[in-house]
Amino acid sequence: MARTHGVHMTTQTTKSSAPPGSEGRQRFTESPWATLVAIAFGVMMVALDGTIVAVANPAIGASLGASLAELQWVTHGYLLGLAVFLITAGKIGDRFGYRNTYLVGVVGFVLASVAIALSSGVVMLIAFRIVQGIFGALLLPSAMGLLRSSFPPSKLGRAFGVFGSLIGAATAGGPILGGVLVGAFSWEAVFYINVPVGAVALGLGLWLLAANKATDAGSRMDVPGIVLVSVAIFALVWALVEAPSTGWAHPVTLVSLGAAVLFGVAFVLWERRPEQPLIPLGLFAHPSVSIGVVLTVAMALGLMGSLFFITFYLQGVRGLSPAQTGLQLISMTAMMAVTSPIAGRVLDRVGAKLPTTIGLLSASAGMFLLSRLEADTGVVYISAAFVLLGVGLSLVMTGATAAIIGNAPVRFAGVASAVQQAAMQLGGSLGTAVLGAVMSATIISTLPGHYAASGLAEPSSGELADMQSTVAQGGAVLPEGADAGMAAAVTQASNLAFLDGLHLAFGIAAVVMLAAAGLSLFMKAGKMTDGPAVHI
Repeated sequence: MARTHGVHMTTQTTKSSAPPGSEGRQRFTESPWATLVAIAFGVMMVALDGTIVAVANPAIGASLGASLAELQWVTHGYLLGLAVFLITAGKIGDRFGYRNTYLVGVVGFVLASVAIALSSGVVMLIAFRIVQGIFGALLLPSAMGLLRSSFPPSKLGRAFGVFGSLIGAATAGGPILGGVLVGAFSWEAVFYINVPVGAVALGLGLWLLAANKATDAGSRMDVPGIVLVSVAIFALVWALVEAPSTGWAHPVTLVSLGAAVLFGVAFVLWERRPEQPLIPLGLFAHPSVSIGVVLTVAMALGLMGSLFFITFYLQGVRGLSPAQTGLQLISMTAMMAVTSPIAGRVLDRVGAKLPTTIGLLSASAGMFLLSRLEADTGVVYISAAFVLLGVGLSLVMTGATAAIIGNAPVRFAGVASAVQQAAMQLGGSLGTAVLGAVMSATIISTLPGHYAASGLAEPSSGELADMQSTVAQGGAVLPEGADAGMAAAVTQASNLAFLDGLHLAFGIAAVVMLAAAGLSLFMKAGKMTDGPAVHI
């Protein structure tokens, strides 16, 4: 009794001497929403760096003399580091605690960003982008694990909606911020910006996140599983990156794809063991989880693929500055930021199926409109397409995330989040690789015809190979000593070939999302509750 009374008196004394408002601050820090505030800047920083370089790519290419393939590696190197390490990072978060894993990811991400900005060559830049992706992989699943373990199931949809809004706004806002930074300073600024953002993320994490606690502390690290899945994902991403430049039938591409299949099958067979697998395959027994993974891939394919090439259209074909390009994309950014929280509330009421299906249909319509772009398409038309795309992608991101992570046990929240994020990164790589291959093939096949129609001599096969990279970036290869008339004709022919590729590539993306909308109809209806069974 004495000990109880003493504690009681201490508590009373603290309350009476506490400054005004301290009780409210304490209630907030103990609320699950404090967790969301704490991870906001870290999550946005990682998502931002996936797309902020889209607008900076032309400046990086000009500054470092990078080819289209090398510029793709600036994007893919980051995605490679993320994708390869995500599953392992998710397990690390489950095993050693989400808070510590998150904070290590924040610090490492900022240091890697500074190293990228200081790079003197494109190879060094790509190498540090891979390192940056690895630390981003530590950060993202642990952040989602913190959400999953902090919020009750009945409020998870709302939390995922806000989380999706953060990722969506940062992903789509990357080109806007990148345009401003590149226009006002230089391409290095898009990486230096992570220093102040990371400092805020670290400070909030130290202040608001609860003490570190492992949710799956008794498990062991599945080293063979880690090796198998890492090699499989690395080989797959490598093939997707190299195929557009080397060709899908090239030995390097075929060997990489073969290795991805071989190690992927070996991983699945190994994970069927009942003793502490890296990824419990039972997670995929729920149809909403499996379908959610596929829908995440489709969503990322459209988002990353479109953002990569739409910036070349706006800057190369339309002649907009980086800042103007970012402003043109603001309609998509605004819609993703506004729609995701609303989608989360709807999801809590009706489940993930309906909003996800509507989102895919909206995104498909937006991609179809973008597939009809011409050299003189008006701002209103482009903005309308971006609105449809932004609304659709935010609905899909929120719904698919809830479908995957909401159905996973809390102790596997890190791994489930890693699966969702890996699907998103692989979808992004698939989008830029496949759409890039379509762009390149179309340009090579149509450029001679456009040259001939403009009264120019058709380029030889060797010249076509040299020109393809520049034309795919919305530019034109002008002959030495070309007068104004010839320069205009070459530019027009090159832009028309670029648009041919853009039409086909974005048309394919629209069809993929439409097919995904059909698949989403097979998700289970229902909503998450605080009862013992959690279903979507």
